[in-house]
Amino acid sequence: MGHVIRQAALFLLSEQCIKRYFDEYDFLHVECFKQTLSKGLGILIILGSLLVKVPQIVKILNNKSAEGINPFSVILDLFAITAVVSYSFANKFPFSAWGDGVFLGLQTLTIVMLVMHYNGQTAKASAFLAAYTALLAAVFSNSIPLKVLWVGQTIVIPILLTSRFMQARTNYLNGNTGQLSAVTGFMLFFGSLARIFTSIQETGDYSMIIMYICSTSANAVIVLQLLFYWNVTPKKSLESRKKKE
Repeated sequence: MGHVIRQAALFLLSEQCIKRYFDEYDFLHVECFKQTLSKGLGILIILGSLLVKVPQIVKILNNKSAEGINPFSVILDLFAITAVVSYSFANKFPFSAWGDGVFLGLQTLTIVMLVMHYNGQTAKASAFLAAYTALLAAVFSNSIPLKVLWVGQTIVIPILLTSRFMQARTNYLNGNTGQLSAVTGFMLFFGSLARIFTSIQETGDYSMIIMYICSTSANAVIVLQLLFYWNVTPKKSLESRKKKE
């Protein structure tokens, strides 16, 4: 039984920490605590990422509208996620440090497709999907040099900030947050906040750490707007209600 527990613990702990906990009973070791916390947070973030943008997707589908969602902002967001995943995969960072990006990328791609579709650009959406699939194939077949992926990673910060600024500006001009999901907004904020710690612990890569700090700050702006415009109804919704009355 003890052997089974030790094997299962390898999912969260390093060999050194298993020795500290199970052989030396040193449960107060600081470094092992931080490693365990980081692994645990990473796994929780990945599990949360399975559904983090689903509320946004459902909201768009239910309303059959992408009103208030800046399409270019979502595409930039997808590029940023893809760059981080590609860079992390090429550097062989632990999956717990970046695995959420895989699921976030798939969900963001779905949102891009829906936004284009409801904006009357279904043909463009199909072409975009084909191009994006080809890019992923090149990345995961190691056809793209690491230096190129590093450049992509370094420009993620301005891309993320631009993406969030464009969405924040759209919200401000509309005077509401349209079809943006509050659940998705809050989950993205807390997820990027936790990623600062896990990146420090598991990668030590300064570009990723700074990226998540900037991402958290930018997500905070969207969260504040979601709170500020909480009870504001989009103009089109008001007009449709009046017509029904």
